[in-house]
Amino acid sequence: MALAKRHWDRLGNGGLDFTELGFGAAPLGNLYRAIPDGEAEAILEAAWAAGVRYFDTAPLYGFGLSETRLNRFLRGKPRDDYVLSTKVGRLLRAVPEGKGDGIGKWFDVPSRAEVYDYGHDAVFRSLEFSLERLGLDRVDVLYAHDLDVFNHGSQGALEARLAEFMAGGYRALLELRDQGVIRAFGAGINEWQPCQWMAERGDFDLFLLAGRYTLLEQEALETFLPLCAARGIGIVIGGPYNSGILATGPKPGAFYNYDPAPQAILDRVARIEALCARHGVRMVDAAFRFPLCHPSVVSVIPGGQGVAEVEANLGAATARVPAALWSDLKAEGLMRPDAPVG
Repeated sequence: MALAKRHWDRLGNGGLDFTELGFGAAPLGNLYRAIPDGEAEAILEAAWAAGVRYFDTAPLYGFGLSETRLNRFLRGKPRDDYVLSTKVGRLLRAVPEGKGDGIGKWFDVPSRAEVYDYGHDAVFRSLEFSLERLGLDRVDVLYAHDLDVFNHGSQGALEARLAEFMAGGYRALLELRDQGVIRAFGAGINEWQPCQWMAERGDFDLFLLAGRYTLLEQEALETFLPLCAARGIGIVIGGPYNSGILATGPKPGAFYNYDPAPQAILDRVARIEALCARHGVRMVDAAFRFPLCHPSVVSVIPGGQGVAEVEANLGAATARVPAALWSDLKAEGLMRPDAPVG
């Protein structure tokens, strides 16, 4: 079954066509384990053969490795056949071997220190470096990366970074979009609250929201997603399985938001899984399809650390979920009653 596409054109400039299943390229940066070049190539080939035409990467992913692996794969592919996004907000500084950041998280990667910089000039420098690593003359979307409490440690530190970004990096992104260098910009963030803060203060096109609109979490429906719908802002959903538990089920050691799942989450997921089973639906399929029911969502980008995971994601992306499952989830108090499910 062919992957469906969703057309986004907030600006009236022709817009972009996102495949409902996108490819989150963090694993290509050797996230949690080193992937040989041949395996990385096979993963990308499997995604392309499945019809995936939206690829999201970032300088952080493997400290440049993800972008350079995409370079080799995308070379020769017609540039208008796919949508590509990368990110700004960090510059990479070469440091002696063994002194780099990300030890224990990124494996067999260049030795680099990450330098947060959301200023005006840093956006241009970051884009220039990314284009060199990607071997391309343009990207379609730029996201300001990780403007959230999770990465900056406190609300006060985040507010300082947000102020830096709006005074500098945001203006640079506007210039790049107005000049036609990029088609759209936004932010890639683990929390919906900073997304809403920015949307209320600027002219943003897209937000990549990781883990905050899923079968387990729908608080973004309170105010953020209605604002996006009203303004034509597109949403890309990352982390649709909340770091794994919605794919693996509530097994011992299951991960939720990058940590072992607490008992309350294990219990809730067990109830969701049981309801899915009663309807003959794999929970992972329901978890993938759920965000796409919202009219603002243009793509879902689970990670793929192997060909088997790419194939599993394809199965979830093309699954059919009966309306009765959504109704029962709402009736059991396992889903917000106002969550779109049409």
